[in-house]
Amino acid sequence: MTDEPVPAEKPGRRGFFAKVRRGLFMTHTEILEKLEGAVKKGLGIDESVLETLEEALLSADVGAETAAALTDAVRARAGSSERTDLAALRAILVEEVEKLLTSAPREGGRPDVPLFVTFLVGVNGSGKTTTTAKLAAREKAAGRSVLLAAADTFRAGAIEQLQTWADRLELPLVRHKEGADPSAVLFDALSSARARGIQSLLVDTAGRLHTRKNLMEELSKMRRIAGREVPGAPHETLLVLDATTGVNGLAQARKFVEAAGATGVVLTKLDGSARGGIVLAIYRELKLPVLSVGVGEALDDLVPFDPAEYARALLGDDAAN
Repeated sequence: MTDEPVPAEKPGRRGFFAKVRRGLFMTHTEILEKLEGAVKKGLGIDESVLETLEEALLSADVGAETAAALTDAVRARAGSSERTDLAALRAILVEEVEKLLTSAPREGGRPDVPLFVTFLVGVNGSGKTTTTAKLAAREKAAGRSVLLAAADTFRAGAIEQLQTWADRLELPLVRHKEGADPSAVLFDALSSARARGIQSLLVDTAGRLHTRKNLMEELSKMRRIAGREVPGAPHETLLVLDATTGVNGLAQARKFVEAAGATGVVLTKLDGSARGGIVLAIYRELKLPVLSVGVGEALDDLVPFDPAEYARALLGDDAAN
């Protein structure tokens, strides 16, 4: 008797769930432990359970407004549910989280332009440079020609870090010396990209500047330069946020949304945080879609965001259907 071959699973959906489930393990476990202690067999989903739910959501950094809204949604539905156990509560939560995410703004389609310009913005330490490399790898894998721009000229080592990634990926990099004008780097990168017929330009911007210069003014200036040199540029501005900062990082993030015109969020370091609910706060408070999440250091550990799979990984379907 010979063994039958095992059908291969679809890598996209299963791969996303596996990576995000791993990244959200701490958040998932903390929420469920609190709910399991609150839901008493036979007593149903009462006010004490709902209070525990709201506290658990707050500890996961979904934000106060979002925690209250989700708790109210569970309260409204729990009374009409045939089941009132923990499994029913989890099922309701998954549906409500997915509803919140799918009703939020979505990224538009990628415009068909000769040169697609992407800015990556955010505070130092959020993972911008590594994210730039991961996105570059994704663009290259898609068959597009890519150029990197090292416009984070004030963080010690940022230029060399991006150079290392460029060498590893065998991609060209436009760079100036440390402390150079970021806008000058951008101008040269745009000129080089057009001259080479490059399809995708990824610009790693500064998270801070010299004390005599204003970061937000510099980012606004770079937007103007990009738009002047390439119609419609930057076509995408990704706000890179560190998941471990939780809702505390949102106030500063709003400044980047206003000054840099962020169109979407890349959430990094989700694998090391118990604050995985920050995704919900981003949608509700920043009004931006989360486009990708980082769940590790490898190049393929930046995965496109899937709202339905996120809801399951966060709150609770342990089986990957």
